[in-house]
Amino acid sequence: MSTRLSAVSSENAPGTGDSGPEMAALVASGTVDVPDFPKPGILFKDLMPFFGDGPTFKKVVDGIVTHWGPDSFDVVAGVEARGFVLAAAIAYATGLGVVPVRKAGKLPRPAFSATYALEYGEATLEVHEGAFVPGQRVLVVDDVLATGGTAGATMDLVERAGGVVAGFTVLMELGFLDGRERLSPRKVHALLTV
Repeated sequence: MSTRLSAVSSENAPGTGDSGPEMAALVASGTVDVPDFPKPGILFKDLMPFFGDGPTFKKVVDGIVTHWGPDSFDVVAGVEARGFVLAAAIAYATGLGVVPVRKAGKLPRPAFSATYALEYGEATLEVHEGAFVPGQRVLVVDDVLATGGTAGATMDLVERAGGVVAGFTVLMELGFLDGRERLSPRKVHALLTV
């Protein structure tokens, strides 16, 4: 573990995770709590120190690929913005393509859109029409699972665009917000649940 990550918030003691305590500890070690962001009363879990540590990032990406197995998905979809980073790394590690799921108004061609509630507001996501070959198995990736609104909207977009959701992976799940239950029966994989 790098010196940079050993200096992050001690409040992020390792929790549980679907890939075991080592992976949970790796994600926790690179997370900084930021109070009152993006608005008062929200404790934001900043994963940017995690992304900045190459050896730790590689271990986690390899762990995600191992969890799902190399033949369980055909393409990776990353949710804006930190999901892009993780999805691109998983796609590269598996030799597959990556599809961005963007905030409204950022895609240049016709797109499907879905508006959903966040834990602190409302948002709209879009994916290009024809982003997926019909029946293509899609691993959906984001950084954090909170209420499940973003994940649910993304999975609906994948299906509307012709893909089949193979599973959903996040670095961190905020278990107290019950997002996993809202996504059932879809397969959810979280490296760290707090």
